[in-house]
Amino acid sequence: MVDSRFASDRPRLLLAVATAVAAVATAGSLSLSLGLGLTPCRLCWYQRILMYPLVVVLGVAAAERRPGVIRTALPLAVPGAAIAGYHSWLQVSQTTCGIGAVSCAQIQYRIFGLTVPNLSLIAFLLVTGLVVAAARLSGRSS
Repeated sequence: MVDSRFASDRPRLLLAVATAVAAVATAGSLSLSLGLGLTPCRLCWYQRILMYPLVVVLGVAAAERRPGVIRTALPLAVPGAAIAGYHSWLQVSQTTCGIGAVSCAQIQYRIFGLTVPNLSLIAFLLVTGLVVAAARLSGRSS
C-alpha cells in the first residue's frame, strides 16, 4: 500500500525534478559561454530567455506545492522546445544561417555526441513532461 503522504508529494517531486533539469540546463549554457568562451547565436539567446526563468518559476512552485504552475511553465517550455527543435533541424540541414552574427547552423560544441540545441530540446521536453505529469497527478490540469 502506498502512503498517502507520498502520493500527495509526487507532484512536488516532479516539479523539483523539473527545477533541477532547468537549473542544469541554465548552468550548462552559462558554463559554455562564460567558461569555454563560446558565443551564443541568436536562437541560443531565445532558448536561454525561455529556460532561465523556469528555474525560479518551477523552484517556487515545488517549494509551495503549486502544480497549477502549468499555466506559467508551459508558455515558456513549449516555445523553447519549438525553437530548440528548429535550431537542431538547422544544424542538420543547413550550412549557414542569416539570423545573427554567429551562424545558428554552426555546431560549436558537442556533449556526448549531442549539440547544444539538442540538449536544450531534451531539457525543454523533460520540463514539459514533468510539469504536465505533476498537474495531472494533482488533478489541476485545467
